[in-house]
Parts: sequence; structure tokens; C-alpha cells
Amino acid sequence: MSVMLAGSLPFFERAETWVGVAFFIFVGIVVYLGVPRLICKTLDDRADAIRKELDEARKLREEAENLLADYQKRAREAEEEAQGIIEQAKREAEALASETRAALQDSVARRARQAEEKIARAESQAVSDVRAAAVDAAISTAETILKTKAAGDTGNRLLSESIEALRGKLN
Repeated sequence: MSVMLAGSLPFFERAETWVGVAFFIFVGIVVYLGVPRLICKTLDDRADAIRKELDEARKLREEAENLLADYQKRAREAEEEAQGIIEQAKREAEALASETRAALQDSVARRARQAEEKIARAESQAVSDVRAAAVDAAISTAETILKTKAAGDTGNRLLSESIEALRGKLN
């Protein structure tokens, strides 16, 4: 007996019934062959792969952050070291400049003393030369005067004695 609805075709004669039956048969075959398990396994595998990639990405990010922190620390240390080197170079340059100024002042003072000593020796030598010239002139004049006023052996003897005495006193 066929079931009929008012104004419609019997149940087994309708296309929707056979589409439904085919659908259930298809679903049954798919379930029988284990396709849902394969789909679930594939999805689980894909989820695991994505999870592993995320874990690896997280690890790489952590490593990158650690490397960045390390490089920043090294950069700060290098900058501090460079600043220390610059400061030390400034101190050494100042010390060298100070030593050079002191050495230059000592050199100038030493040369001034040497020049003063040389001038003093030259003055002393000039005074000695003038005295010697004056003595020679005085002796020569005295000799001439005595020769003209005192003649003979007495004059010669007096002249020799006076010249010797005068030389001893003036030199």
C-alpha cells in the first residue's frame, strides 16, 4: 500500500526519498570505510604540526629576544668601554701636556741660567781683559816714566822691583 499525502506522490516515488536513501547509504559507506577516522586523524596530525610550528616559532622568538638582549648588552658594554678608553686617553693627553709644559719650563729656565752664566763669564773675562790691559798700560807708562827719571843701575833695579810688585798686585 502506498502512503499518499493529499496532493502528493507516494513516498517511494518521490525524488527526495531516494536522495535521502542515497545519502544515508553514502554516509554508511563513508563510516564503514573509516573516512571520519581518517579525517579526524588528518586534522589531528595537522593540528599537531601547527602546534609544533607554533612551539618552534615561540622558541625561535625567545631565542631571538635573548640574542637581541645579548647584543644590546654587548653594545652597551662596548659603548661603556669606548667611553672609558676616551676618558683615559683624555687623562693621558692632559698628563702628557702637563709634563710637556713642565719640561719646556725647565728647559727654558735651564737655558736662561746657562745664558746668564755665560754672560757672567763673559763679563768676568771682559773685566779681566780690561784690567790686564790697564795693568799693561800702567806698567808700560811707569816703565817709560822711570826710565826717563831714574837712569842707571838704581833706576833699572827700582823699575824691575816696581814692575814685579805691580804685576803681583794687579793680577
